[in-house]
Amino acid sequence: MSSFEIGNLIYLVLLAAVLAMWVFVEKRQSLSTTLKQIAAWVLIFIGAIAAVGLWGDIRQTVLPQQAVFAETGRIELPRAPDGHYYVTLDVNGAPIRFVVDTGATSVVISQDDARLAGLSDEDMVFFSEAMTANGRVKTAPVTLQSVSIGPFEDRDVRAYVNGGAMRESLLGMSYLNRFSRLEITGGKLVLER
Repeated sequence: MSSFEIGNLIYLVLLAAVLAMWVFVEKRQSLSTTLKQIAAWVLIFIGAIAAVGLWGDIRQTVLPQQAVFAETGRIELPRAPDGHYYVTLDVNGAPIRFVVDTGATSVVISQDDARLAGLSDEDMVFFSEAMTANGRVKTAPVTLQSVSIGPFEDRDVRAYVNGGAMRESLLGMSYLNRFSRLEITGGKLVLER
């Protein structure tokens, strides 16, 4: 803890002590009622702090997750709050999150995701170009040795590494065509093999 943080803590403790003394002196006639009210506010405050601290865990529990049904060859992806469908695939053994993009011709991964999947800078030779919503970008054609979700695994998947900035890697039609059915129903994207 820095001296600045210690000073802030001392200030807050003194302020709380002064407020507590004022409440005690002002309300000494009805002290039991005042103590009950203070206890209620303390519990509300602690509950609010706990909710803020646990919000990430609560959100993960409440929001639906992608589901793989191996016996029926079905994958269900829930619609995210931003309206897109996301899927996490194991690419060369590394989990990579993709936005499902039926408007993209190919699988396009960011440079960071390419490195996460084990591709080196020498593997990424940016000699081709692609036209994107952000304009023309350099791309590097690569082959992903393994792309899998649950029991479904594809080998030697062609993809492109985007030479520009990307927030999310794109799962385009060259991969989606491996599924026999692609349907959006009930707020879910359903893929079947």
